[in-house]
Amino acid sequence: MRWFWIDRFIEFVPHRKATAMKNVSLAEEHLHDHYEAFPLMPTSLMIEGMAQTAGILVGQARDFKEKVVLAKVAKAEFTDIVLPGDQLTYQAEIDSIAPEAASVTGVVLKNGVEIGRISMMFSHVDQNLSGMKFPEENFVFTGSFERMVAPFLKAAAPSGEKH
Repeated sequence: MRWFWIDRFIEFVPHRKATAMKNVSLAEEHLHDHYEAFPLMPTSLMIEGMAQTAGILVGQARDFKEKVVLAKVAKAEFTDIVLPGDQLTYQAEIDSIAPEAASVTGVVLKNGVEIGRISMMFSHVDQNLSGMKFPEENFVFTGSFERMVAPFLKAAAPSGEKH
């Protein structure tokens, strides 16, 4: 089973920035396990929501041909908790991108108010410097993530160009 920590993209500018949203619902099973008497969204899952938002942005920058994985969370600071009924917005922006890796900065909003900042690094695992080999199939981008951004890519493409 693959967990999605974002519901949809609301902005996607290829090679530059992306904004995704997540509605936090008491229907989500993980909330019942994370403090039964006072369910809240774990910070680690908000980091993962940003990683999915930013990872898709980085993956699209290479036409989803690379296996992009989160390599490092350089910094993550949060100033508030998130409860069922809240809406999270993840704003990711590429700081730098190279054949081996990418650096991304992100902001997390709760109901439109900033509650977190995250800096993270992604690795293009097939370009790793250790020489390790990975399976040929792209086990990161299996189609679901690509479909989430397809409407934005069609709108951004010049006339006659397909993505």
